[in-house]
Amino acid sequence: MSTLGVRRARHASTDAQRRGRFFNSANAFNVKLPPVPAGIHAEPARQALAADAPTGYVPCDQSAALACPWPATTPFMLARYARVRPGERLEADFVASGSLWYVIAGTGQARCGDETLAWSAGDIFHLPAGPAELLASGTTPAVLWLVTDEPLLAHLGLGTRPARAGAVHFTAADIAGEIDAIHRTVPDAGTSGMAVVFSSAALEHTRNLMPGLTLSLNTLPPHRHQPAHRHNSAALTLVIAGEDCHSRVDGVRCPWSPWATLVTPPTAVHSHHNDGSRRAEFLIVQDGGLYYQARTMGFQFME
Repeated sequence: MSTLGVRRARHASTDAQRRGRFFNSANAFNVKLPPVPAGIHAEPARQALAADAPTGYVPCDQSAALACPWPATTPFMLARYARVRPGERLEADFVASGSLWYVIAGTGQARCGDETLAWSAGDIFHLPAGPAELLASGTTPAVLWLVTDEPLLAHLGLGTRPARAGAVHFTAADIAGEIDAIHRTVPDAGTSGMAVVFSSAALEHTRNLMPGLTLSLNTLPPHRHQPAHRHNSAALTLVIAGEDCHSRVDGVRCPWSPWATLVTPPTAVHSHHNDGSRRAEFLIVQDGGLYYQARTMGFQFME
């Protein structure tokens, strides 16, 4: 059966019939795609933070390794660093269902529709689909980290869809308060970590900030590690704080560096380790919304 290859209609009389293709049960399910490369991306962060870097984006692009015709860090997500020089503007109009942002340094504004957000270092915000722009308002450049689902929409052949709700903004002060609150509690049995998970009024029922993407700020006390685990979603992790920290992904040690991006492939067994003397913090974006909706998240502790 597998030797039959792709077949076409024998008696096609219309263009619609001529576009049809036939496979069979022996050759339709043997599609082989390159694996998602794991590891730390430190160079894009260095480029965005360089003193002479221009206003613009520095992507964490693994499309060549993924054999993907559009920029992608994982099959459904694209991470970038954004830099905006003082007094300059940066367009943020992506073919995506929205974008998730973390402010690494600087102050500025995000203009989206009829809303304007004033942000500063440590803030997190979500911009819905559609045109937006960032302006740096301080005397030093602003640097941000962002993730979109552009590869997912490109795979589906979709353009930007109208936003369902407005922008969402979490200030550094409110985030710090939430982290302090969870560290004053006793974790429930089976809890995967000490993390703040971000959502919105529109998606409160899903615990997500975007329909397909989940966002959480995880923490790890000194001299502790998060047990090895796996899940079917891919993960993009921004190193925010920590010294002498590393992750292990499928047995490979990935040392942390300031503001680096860690890529954890789907189903990869991974753990996070803090061998330093202060609390580690790391921001995680997963395409988990897709897998929760499909009932296929597959979270499992491995130790």
